[in-house]
Amino acid sequence: MTQRNLTTVAGRKGMVTAPHYLASEAGLSVLQDGGNAVEATVAVAATLAVVYPHMTAIGGDGFWTIAEPDGRVHGIHGCGGAGAACDLSLYAGHEVVPTRGPLAANTVAGTISGWKAALESAGGTLPLSRLVRAAIRHAEEGVSVTAGGAEIASGKGGELRGQPGAYAATFEPEGRPLAVGDMLRLPALAQTLRRLADEGLDSFYTGAIGADIAADLAELGSPITAADLAAHSVSCPTPLTTSIEGARLYNSTPPTQGFASLVILALFDRLMADEADGFAHVHGLIESTKQAFLLRDRHVGDPAWHDFDYQGLLSDPAALDAHAAKIDPATALPWPQPPQWGDTCWFGAADAKGRVVSAIQSTYHEFGSGLVLPKTGITWQNRGSSFRLAESGWNALKPGRKPFHTLNPAIAVFDDGRVMSYGTMGGEGQPQTQAAFFSRYARFGIDLQETISRPRWLLGRTWGDQSTTLKIEDGFADSLYEDLAAAGHDVERVGPLTATMGHAGAIVRHPDGALEGATDPRSDGKVAAW
Repeated sequence: MTQRNLTTVAGRKGMVTAPHYLASEAGLSVLQDGGNAVEATVAVAATLAVVYPHMTAIGGDGFWTIAEPDGRVHGIHGCGGAGAACDLSLYAGHEVVPTRGPLAANTVAGTISGWKAALESAGGTLPLSRLVRAAIRHAEEGVSVTAGGAEIASGKGGELRGQPGAYAATFEPEGRPLAVGDMLRLPALAQTLRRLADEGLDSFYTGAIGADIAADLAELGSPITAADLAAHSVSCPTPLTTSIEGARLYNSTPPTQGFASLVILALFDRLMADEADGFAHVHGLIESTKQAFLLRDRHVGDPAWHDFDYQGLLSDPAALDAHAAKIDPATALPWPQPPQWGDTCWFGAADAKGRVVSAIQSTYHEFGSGLVLPKTGITWQNRGSSFRLAESGWNALKPGRKPFHTLNPAIAVFDDGRVMSYGTMGGEGQPQTQAAFFSRYARFGIDLQETISRPRWLLGRTWGDQSTTLKIEDGFADSLYEDLAAAGHDVERVGPLTATMGHAGAIVRHPDGALEGATDPRSDGKVAAW
């Protein structure tokens, strides 16, 4: 059974949701062949790297939050650090790390290590060749370019086609950006996926594939070396957690902003709001976001460079009460603060045994650094372009240091036994979108699909946009826009259902094993279930 963007989808044996329908179908087919939710999620991840290459790639990073059938919730960080040569001297003459080109490709890609750790944790039975089968087929045979993909390719082509490597040959084979309906074929990436299946995922870091990656990166001018790839390791930190009325929430530890996502919902839980999408609801979440972002921007980064007790704050009701008390229920706190941004794919899966997965991958900006490696067809991320070129302090560039990440896959375990996997793309907007649709579902009892389909908002700058207004979609009550402006919010209406608000999704597993799922009408996705 499949259904797109209409109503909440139901199932019992398994479910997948992803921002591209072909990825959802790939994951569902793995479940139908006896795979578990983690195996299905790897199939989704691999397929997204082919069909949504502007949003994710195996040359990026990935994060997982997994709820096991026995109730245990654990995390996986497939997140790479800066190369050994990545110090301030490398960027002499630069005021900031470039966002495109070789010097933007300054961190190891951790996604594949995350796949390996997730698969080892889940104890599946399907071979990797089965999990990447759909991705290989789509890469070889071609996929039709979506409207969103065509828009990004056209808008970003000017800064990408001149980069060293195979970007132009891969994504502009006819000398122009691919348009809606054109066929995108990625034969080099297909061959790399086939090699991973044959050689094993470790080959990406220490084997023949890693040697090809290192050779290409060196040829193109990236500072990442074979030694950097070999030194990379995945980490599996215990997720951060906090309690709200009726549920316990889980999200990724730093260097991600999962801390901020949890703080927003914990603070909002302390505020009065009795109507979904009314002023108290929207204003309360926006002001909770501001308090959470102030904490995030002071404290969240590579935990090896921070000693802040994130879990301590989340577990301290008095501390959360104090932060919530800073929120004026009628007046907006002056803003902005510097935003974080980037492009991402969130996706989730659940299986009949009770395992529920929340996962997210990214190359940071659209098409990452713009380096497409000729030998492997891999697009390499530019996550390290977020580093500050400073001797010390927050997110300062250091060899081996992991950059700040916006990625944060969420899980909620309700007191009544429901388990919810949820998340979104959207950089700065990820915690805000999570808070919007989770609060609609959990606090106000709105249908799962409707929570995502309803209009949303975003405080801060979006991709390539210097505006730091409160961007809000059409569709709310007219009085809400007026009331927000009167409270001091810098309201900017952006029309209906814009990609600015991210591509959200969710799966809920009920205590009796029933599954329900939703996807975002702003995306090309669907829920696939059986």
